[in-house]
Amino acid sequence: MTVTIDIGTRTDSAAQPALLDLEELLSTRLLVQGNSGSGKSHLLRRLLEQSAPWVQQAVIDPEGDFAGLGERFGHLVVEAADHTEPDLAAAGERMRAHRISVVLNLDGLDADLQMRRTAAFLGGMFEAPREHWYPVLVVVDEAQLFAPAAASEVSEEARRASLAAMTNLMCRGRKRGLAGIVATQRLAKLAKNVAAEATNFLMGRTFLDIDMARAADLLGMERRQAEAFRDLARGQFIALGPALSRRPLPVRIGPVETQSRSAGPSLLPLPAAADAPAPASMRELILTPVADAAPRPRRAAVPPPPDLLAQLSAHGDARRERAAREEADTIPAQRTLEDAADHGRRVRQVLAAILADQEAAFRPVHVLYQDFLVRCRIDGMGREALDMPRFRRALASARSGIDPAGAETEAWREAERIAADLPEDVQAVFLLVARAAIAGQPCPQDQEIARAFGTHSLGRARRQLAYLEERNVLVLREDGAGRRSAVVIGAGWETLPGAPA
Repeated sequence: MTVTIDIGTRTDSAAQPALLDLEELLSTRLLVQGNSGSGKSHLLRRLLEQSAPWVQQAVIDPEGDFAGLGERFGHLVVEAADHTEPDLAAAGERMRAHRISVVLNLDGLDADLQMRRTAAFLGGMFEAPREHWYPVLVVVDEAQLFAPAAASEVSEEARRASLAAMTNLMCRGRKRGLAGIVATQRLAKLAKNVAAEATNFLMGRTFLDIDMARAADLLGMERRQAEAFRDLARGQFIALGPALSRRPLPVRIGPVETQSRSAGPSLLPLPAAADAPAPASMRELILTPVADAAPRPRRAAVPPPPDLLAQLSAHGDARRERAAREEADTIPAQRTLEDAADHGRRVRQVLAAILADQEAAFRPVHVLYQDFLVRCRIDGMGREALDMPRFRRALASARSGIDPAGAETEAWREAERIAADLPEDVQAVFLLVARAAIAGQPCPQDQEIARAFGTHSLGRARRQLAYLEERNVLVLREDGAGRRSAVVIGAGWETLPGAPA
């Protein structure tokens, strides 16, 4: 059965409908480009509304624009700010098992957290068991935020995790039933390995010559036709692709049923001169000194956010609940100190086994975390051996190469306390240098630092050392032969000079 949906009208003929082949879209991918105000979100809303009765949907919503889909079409709106990354990874997997359409609302989070939580959610969808590979339309609005073409102000770890999740969606998602739809303001801002996988295009209004030329190239248009993108009105797009049209087709997007929570700017006249306050009143209204603020009344206790996993398992996941109860019966209510020490040793052994793989150092943290949980279950430590924050700290310690005996010393505990005040992505670099300094060994080389940071770039590794020096954590020295040494500020630990660079 062929299912087509109406996305609007063709503007090259007498009001004929512009149709999109939904089954063909599920086998391919769609890229939408248009400057701010060109109607991208309106287009995505029309596509989601028309296809909602036919296919499951997942919407990555950085601005909270698509929450209205929940009231009209029954989507579960997940507030990402209320849930942890492991919860969102489990949610991504469970939504596929129960075939529930989800809007992941990222509004209110900073860019770093938006990237991390999107990566966790997409990672859970991607890692769902094969029996749950039902077709899903995965719509990512403002995709340049999650797959940037260049480094930005966010942490390198968050950027890599988000970019890896977006690349998996667009490059490897088809066999898992995931049909990626990405919208961006500019193609130049979107990572090429994400944009290059799209075979369907809807190109809207754009003004920069480089963007017009690239859009024309993607649509197979001549360069002299590129200026047509500058003349497109809001809501008008040029369509091309196996799910849309075999030739560039101008379309106007049709009306929608739901509305965004954020309205665009509109003109509002100022009060008439007769109604305006007198100049003296204006001065009083604007420049009156601020009185000492009275103490604010204590806010009533806010109930905790809804249990996301409970919502997603509302249709009954009795098998997992039964397994959790059986497992809970085998875990003591309170570990003794000896048990806790044994647990720490077993965790370090699992991490050492994971990092024994040469490629593990360059995999995203959420991928390593899933591998860690599986190994812990096999080892009999249960599903919740470590939560994600503690796992990140333990992983940073393991990447430093500390041995089991050294990990029990007071000096190493002090190094971990210093590392806790640093960003997560550089903690392993600091601990690697601190380990060498505590043992009086030569300063680690650029290759070792790059591996601890999870990169192949030696220049990026050196920048992490410079960052630690700027944070007043390390002092770097270099002798006349080019041999580097490092001193940990406060603790006084110092490495021996390393080999010349």
